[in-house]
Amino acid sequence: MLGGGPPIRSQTRTRTLNTHSLDQQHATRTVSVPPSIDMVNLLGPRDDFLRILEDQLDADLHVRGGQITLSGPSNEVAKAAEVITELVTILRTGQGLTGETVERVIQMADDPHAPASEILTQNIVSSRGRTVRPKTLNQKRYVDAIDRHTVVFGIGPAGTGKTYLAMAKAVQALQAKEVSRIILTRPAIEAGERLGFLPGTLNDKIDPYLRPLYDALHDMVDADSVPKLLTSGTVEVAPLAYMRGRTLNDAFIILDEAQNTSMEQMKMFLTRLGFGSKVVVTGDITQVDLPGGVKSGLRGVMSILDGVEDIEFCTLTSRDVVRHRLVGRIVAAYDQFESLSEQRRGAK
Repeated sequence: MLGGGPPIRSQTRTRTLNTHSLDQQHATRTVSVPPSIDMVNLLGPRDDFLRILEDQLDADLHVRGGQITLSGPSNEVAKAAEVITELVTILRTGQGLTGETVERVIQMADDPHAPASEILTQNIVSSRGRTVRPKTLNQKRYVDAIDRHTVVFGIGPAGTGKTYLAMAKAVQALQAKEVSRIILTRPAIEAGERLGFLPGTLNDKIDPYLRPLYDALHDMVDADSVPKLLTSGTVEVAPLAYMRGRTLNDAFIILDEAQNTSMEQMKMFLTRLGFGSKVVVTGDITQVDLPGGVKSGLRGVMSILDGVEDIEFCTLTSRDVVRHRLVGRIVAAYDQFESLSEQRRGAK
C-alpha cells in the first residue's frame, strides 16, 4: 500500500494540471458597456472599429445591445476584454476614437507597463480644436523624460514624433510661464549643401532647412500669434551656427536633425545651456548626411554623456511612427535591409 501511494498522488496532480490546461485553452467572457457610452462611438460608423477588432484580435466578438461576448483562447479573450475596457475608458474622457486609436490600443495591449488609456489621453497642448498627445508607450516615456530631465535626447527614425512632441512641450512650458522663450535650431550648412551655391539672400538659403520647425509651430499656436512671437523674440528659429558664443537662460531649446552636427558643433550647442533652461536634442543616427570622414555629433554624444546625471536618452523605433501607417512599414523595411547589409559586410 505504501509503495502505491506516490503514483496515485502523481496521477491526481497530472489530471488537475491537464484540466487546468484545458480551461486555459478556451474561455467565454462578457463585457458590459456602460449605458453612458454610445455603442456607435465604440464600434465606429458602419462598425468600422468592430471590424478592426475582429481582424486584429484572435477572439470571437458578438455584440448584443450593450453586451460584448468574447470567446476563444483564454489569453486572447483576456486581451480583447482589456482592449475594449481601454477603449471605453478613452471615450469616458470625452475623447473620440479613430481607426488609428483602436489599432494603437490593440498594439499596446501586449505591453503591461502602461494602460493605453493613460497614454492616449495625456494632453500636452491644444490649438484650434486639435490636441497634441503621445500615441505610443515610447512617446509617453519621451514626454515624461522631458518633464523630469534638463537635457533629453530623442533618437529615432522619421515620423516618430521626436521634434513634434518636443515642440509641443516647448509651447506648453511657454504657456505655463516655465520659460520666457523658445529657441528652435538645426544644422543648415551641415546638411550636405553649401549655402554659397544656393540662390537668393542668406534668409532664402537658410529658410528651407528651418521650414519643418515653422510648420510644427503653426500647428500648435494660433496663426495670428506666430508673427508676433517671432518678431518679439519670444520664439526664435535660427541655424545652429547662430548659437555660437551665447548663453541661453530661461529658454526651451530644441536642436533638430542633430545627426548632421559634428562632434565640435554638438559640444558647442550643449554648452550654451543657461540657468532655468531645458534642452531637447532630436535626430536619426541612420540618416547622417555629413561629408565623408566627419563623425556625427549625435553618435558621439551617446557614448560620451551616457550615465551623466540629469541627461536622458530616449529611443523611438518604427513601432512609434505616427504618420501614415505605410510610413511605418517603409521604415521597418529599410531597418531590416540595413541590418542584413551590415551582417553581410561583417561576414566578408
